[in-house]
Amino acid sequence: MAHDLPIIDPHQHLWDFTRQHYGWLMDHPLPPNPAGDCTPIARPYGVDDYLADVAGWNVVGTVHVDAGADADQALDETRWLQEIADARGLPSGIVAYAALDRPVAEVDALLAAHRQSANVRGIRQIVNWHADPAKTYGPRDLLLDDAWQAGFALLRKHDLSFDLQIYPSQMPEAARLAARHPDTRIILNHAGMPTDRDDSGLQAWRDGMALLAARPNVAVKISGLAMVDRAWTTDSIRPFVLTTIDLFGPERAMFASNFPVDKLYGDFTRHFEAYDTLTADFSDAERRRMFAGTAQAIYRL
Repeated sequence: MAHDLPIIDPHQHLWDFTRQHYGWLMDHPLPPNPAGDCTPIARPYGVDDYLADVAGWNVVGTVHVDAGADADQALDETRWLQEIADARGLPSGIVAYAALDRPVAEVDALLAAHRQSANVRGIRQIVNWHADPAKTYGPRDLLLDDAWQAGFALLRKHDLSFDLQIYPSQMPEAARLAARHPDTRIILNHAGMPTDRDDSGLQAWRDGMALLAARPNVAVKISGLAMVDRAWTTDSIRPFVLTTIDLFGPERAMFASNFPVDKLYGDFTRHFEAYDTLTADFSDAERRRMFAGTAQAIYRL
């Protein structure tokens, strides 16, 4: 890939340990994390750190996705990120945090407050649930929770998208959610996180991805595959990358760094050169969509 090809990175994180508390990075000892041992990234990470990681690449914009600060600091994190964006020009977009299972009036007020920051485009609340305690991010599947669904229904009112981080077993329910809310843009995170690699697990991923791709309001970010394939190679991620693009098309698929979390399993160049290799047979226009144009359109940058 010519390193001057424009990239909009639609999934990156920043954290300042003096501004917010990130238990998953700051508690001692660090709690178990389905993404692996986070010790190497358990330090402040700012715009300059990110720019150093992407040096040599033409990153022209980014979307910051909630970085796991304490829930009661969600609005503080958004305001801090907006201050950074105003001063530095990045992040171009912000996906903020909201606990959608809180009382409806509380959620409504929080979403309205988030929207006061100019760069806010969407909300993420990680909802990965897995029967294996080592893989689950929470004690229950929030997609099945009536209160959570009521909170989700408020997103359209505030013109907010939703970043959906789930496992394949949750995809049928997620597709039903997308069908019930056709006017809410949903962005599937990390290519659906195919964590179960036996035959049934891989089939569940393929079937679930097809169900989600059939919903026109669902897009997908190709990133984070190293979290479920820590010894990854370009060949090992090939079927997941190419199947995702085949199902969603370049107009609804985008490459993202997930930095610095994906930095645990390779530098920025390694990840993006893999994406370059895997899309070598696509047209220039399709590649420009997946590396920048789709993110620009989906996040309204």
